[in-house]
Amino acid sequence: MKKNSGPILSKDGVSYVLPFILITSCFALWGFANDITNPMVKAFSKIFRMSVTEGTLVQVAFYGGYFAMAFPAAMFIRKYTYKAGILLGLGLYALGAFLFFPAKMTGSYYPFLLAYFILTCGLSFLETSSNPYILSMGTEETATRRLNLAQAFNPIGSLLGMYVAMNFIQAKLHPMDTEDRMSMSTAQYEALKEADLNTLITPYLVIGLIILVMLIIIGATKMPDNGEQSKEIHFIPTLKRLFANHHYREGVIAQFFYVGAQIMCWTFIIQYGTHLFVSQGMEEKAAEVLSQKYNIVAMIIFCISRFVCTFILKYLNPGLLLKILAIAACFFTLCVVFLQNIWGLYSLVAISACMSLMFPTIYGIALKGLGDDAKFGAAGLIMAILGGSVLPPVQAVIIDMQTVLGMPAVNVSFVLPLICFIVIIIYGQRSYRRDLRAAG
Repeated sequence: MKKNSGPILSKDGVSYVLPFILITSCFALWGFANDITNPMVKAFSKIFRMSVTEGTLVQVAFYGGYFAMAFPAAMFIRKYTYKAGILLGLGLYALGAFLFFPAKMTGSYYPFLLAYFILTCGLSFLETSSNPYILSMGTEETATRRLNLAQAFNPIGSLLGMYVAMNFIQAKLHPMDTEDRMSMSTAQYEALKEADLNTLITPYLVIGLIILVMLIIIGATKMPDNGEQSKEIHFIPTLKRLFANHHYREGVIAQFFYVGAQIMCWTFIIQYGTHLFVSQGMEEKAAEVLSQKYNIVAMIIFCISRFVCTFILKYLNPGLLLKILAIAACFFTLCVVFLQNIWGLYSLVAISACMSLMFPTIYGIALKGLGDDAKFGAAGLIMAILGGSVLPPVQAVIIDMQTVLGMPAVNVSFVLPLICFIVIIIYGQRSYRRDLRAAG
């Protein structure tokens, strides 16, 4: 059943290996930014003696940049080029990272939120430009496999971001908790805050320099101008065409639920593991540390599985493989809900293997055949990342109930990811049927 064979990095006899390598490196760069940021909620809460709710404004600023810039990015690359969008994205990414230094000088929390917002405006430009650009670097038949290969480097950046956050920020911050900091004198607190902020901003300044180097290299490299026939912007007519396209419209919905499921499974693995280990007699602090290790294992499995799934796509239809993996994810999620032992945690880790294919495959299927409209189509799919900020708070509300129907609420809460995976099964099946009809 060979559905996706052939060269994936050439088109009309032109090789795109070097451009592919350079653009793929950007996938790792935004993976790094995503996963160095997650632990910063707790770090900022401690440093500025704030509540956790105030600390979560980091995520609001982070997702806000993604959401706000997706369509402006699409309009920019429509008027100019994918390469121009990538260069602007890298520039905003670097600017946001460098703004951590003046934010530290103010000694205030809110300038850091502005820095995060600008940084993620850059990430929005990068993702809106890079994903469809990778799709265009070869034939349409191998586009989804090509995007999966590029996306395989995203979790490598994520792992590096988690490693840097744990070892170069969290491990070096002063261990004193928020309550003890509240009782310090003003002079003592300011000195401690200064030291902690110096620790926190250093990795961001380093990544800013790395981003600048990447900007210069990509700027100096000749890149293909693929799929950029029209420079005119017809925003409303383009949106009407896109959302009249049912496989694109359904793709945006599927992507919203996928990102929600991914963030829920990765965010609450610590709560799930901590509840399990504490129920077995372990101290809460030790349980949290052990659960974090399972989180890292899940990311490693996710990374390996993406390479494996990219290979399998050479032989299986993308919609069919998406459906198969979503069915497997449903099975493991049911185990997470009903097993109240270590096998439930193992199942939660195993879900990452199933999720590895989903984002780039949904993305590739949704943009297939859109031509120049893919630039705006990409923006809609990037905005669907909003699912990662809408669905997890709903799961958190369930977890706070402690028990539901006589079961631990943290177990029951994973019914939400289960619903998300059912949506993806439906999208995979509809995509597979559409491809069969087109082939027959």
